[in-house]
Amino acid sequence: MSDLPPSGFTEPAASGPPADPTAPPPPAAEPAPGPSGTTGGATPASGASGADPWAGHTGPVPIVPAEPGYDTPQPGAPFPATPPGWTAPDDTSPGHTSQGWTVPPGTPPQGWNAPGTPPHGWNAPPGTPPPGWGGPAYPAYPMPGAAYPVPGAAYPVPAGPGAYAGWYPGIDPQDPLVNPPHAGIGPWFARCTAALRRGWRQLLPIVLLTQVVPAAVIGVLTLVFSPEGELATAPDGAPVLPAGFWGQMFAFYGVLLAAGLVFGLLQATGWAAGTWVVARQAAGEPTGLGAAFRYGMRRALGLWGWTLLVSLLAMLGTCLCVLPGIYVTFALALFGPVYLFERREPIGRAWRMFHNRFGMVLGRVALVIAVLLAATVLDAVVGGISGAAFGVEPMNAVGTAIGAVAFAVFGALLSAPAYLAQQVGLVVTYAEQRAQEGPVNAARLAAELG
Repeated sequence: MSDLPPSGFTEPAASGPPADPTAPPPPAAEPAPGPSGTTGGATPASGASGADPWAGHTGPVPIVPAEPGYDTPQPGAPFPATPPGWTAPDDTSPGHTSQGWTVPPGTPPQGWNAPGTPPHGWNAPPGTPPPGWGGPAYPAYPMPGAAYPVPGAAYPVPAGPGAYAGWYPGIDPQDPLVNPPHAGIGPWFARCTAALRRGWRQLLPIVLLTQVVPAAVIGVLTLVFSPEGELATAPDGAPVLPAGFWGQMFAFYGVLLAAGLVFGLLQATGWAAGTWVVARQAAGEPTGLGAAFRYGMRRALGLWGWTLLVSLLAMLGTCLCVLPGIYVTFALALFGPVYLFERREPIGRAWRMFHNRFGMVLGRVALVIAVLLAATVLDAVVGGISGAAFGVEPMNAVGTAIGAVAFAVFGALLSAPAYLAQQVGLVVTYAEQRAQEGPVNAARLAAELG
């Protein structure tokens, strides 16, 4: 049973010393007859208490204030449900008046619940977290596939295609070159296409001069120095090589190797110049063809040397078996950006970067190599058409020679988009892997190039 006074209890007015709450109640006064002979119409006399409201109460007697008032209860006494001399009104709508008390405007009606809150007396089922609990905190990394919110923010804020604000401290999700961690393949592809839109006016001349021209020259040299003649058949049925076949074969591969070495230095210049253009344009810095080629020539010799070493490793793997050669090609695909940006031994660094985030790097590099394979297949189709139109020995006549050379140049031109995709795709992939290791942005990467 509650220790509070029953509803409707009214404290008697203070007109003398307080009554002893432990004293026995005085006998109830007989009600005076009403005006028409009825009873019960009179109120008790001033200073006398009515019927004992605690008759039959078996619990502890409540402690009342020593002085009339509501703000000074005795130590240990519970606050009464209603102040002395005041009765809670039945209607608590704003403006309602009951026994001299007015509900202030703006007070919600009695029994009203705020929208979205449980009703009074409702208890959450066992296992329900307390209000305000938001689950375990992740101090450094977001959950897989989820954005990591900025400290103090309730929800991640959209910031660019496929990215959210606050991936990592110090990483801008709208950086034009660096794809934030866990952003996915969509933002990576968007940054590649954006880099092409920004820099195609500088990148296209670089690719044409340093990649397409060497490919066209090597294609023409292949037509000129390819071994001539056809296999003959001996009287015993054995195949017979044409006269001078081995000399022509050694001359053919010797010319191609020399051209590859010479043009390799030019190609390294183009890769360094293109990387410089992509990074500086992403950082908002000025670029020009002259400055790009000057930077490329400064870094070309070192990049060319590492390119030869990586090519030898890939060839060795291909000779042992085809699959090891393919694996080396994928694992060392980022050696160029590593050398240009970090100026360190690029083979081991590219190998570790590939294996630390195997699936991510493999997927990006596979897309780049797929574009290169498509260009190779297209060039083979053009070569097949040229062979069918001008024969296997087109250089023996002027007309067929001109046609074959034109097809070789055309096939090299068709590979220009693949070279652009390779240039941009590897740089954006490298920038993404750097973001996986720590805060980095386009301005910092451009500064690292020197």
